[in-house]
Amino acid sequence: MFGNWIKTTILMAGIVALFGAMGAAIGGQQGMLIALVMGGAMNVWAYWFSDKMVLKMYKAREVDAASSPYLYNMVAELARRAELPMPKVYIIDEAQPNAFATGRNPDNAAVAATTGIIRMLSERELRGVMAHELAHVKNRDILISTISATIAGAISMLANFGMFFGGRDGEERPNPIVSIAMMILAPLAGMLIQMAISRTREFGADRGGAEISGDPDALASALGKIDAYARGIPMHTAEQHPETAQMMIMNPLSGGGLRGLFSTHPSTQERIARLQAMR
Repeated sequence: MFGNWIKTTILMAGIVALFGAMGAAIGGQQGMLIALVMGGAMNVWAYWFSDKMVLKMYKAREVDAASSPYLYNMVAELARRAELPMPKVYIIDEAQPNAFATGRNPDNAAVAATTGIIRMLSERELRGVMAHELAHVKNRDILISTISATIAGAISMLANFGMFFGGRDGEERPNPIVSIAMMILAPLAGMLIQMAISRTREFGADRGGAEISGDPDALASALGKIDAYARGIPMHTAEQHPETAQMMIMNPLSGGGLRGLFSTHPSTQERIARLQAMR
């Protein structure tokens, strides 16, 4: 818990420094000052509104006991077992089976599940998945996860910043500094995600979810199903915003370079083996 706060502070300080350095390289002292202001504003905005941005990005719709009694009542029961405040519950209209948790803290948390995962899993398996997401809330993983996703996505703003302030020289040729900066933005965002998010986080949430639900076999079965089907069903929003992939219970990216670049999930086989060892 304390470690997540340290990581969050370092991440926020790092983004301000990064924006300042890039601004100085592209626009000199004036560019650095503008970029520093942008970096500071991004930190404030990310802390308070990054969860809302991610939910809006995925077109998640909030549900309650009247509109979705099956999912809402399931989360309510698990939250009581975990001794957590009741989070907001969202459904995402996506065929790929997946789920995530977001928010600043347990008092301001939300859990989201796709329509695909609700249809595909049995009640036991879905309970295991939602318990896993509540374990992220209980472990206070959600702040660093959501902020890192937002900030990694914001790094792409530096490219637009560079094109606006120094994208071309006087003869309308591409500025080599900006071209190089744009080439490193995606790998830099991926490195930021991997440094901020430990793969052991998923093992901890798996264990915590199994304890909350009292059914490690159900979560193990759910992970096996999700892994088998998620690879073949694209999630277009995740493909467009790969920095959010680390928030999901299973990597939603279809493959290729981005899957490895933004991967923070341990192997499904190892996760299942650890859960089965909890019997």
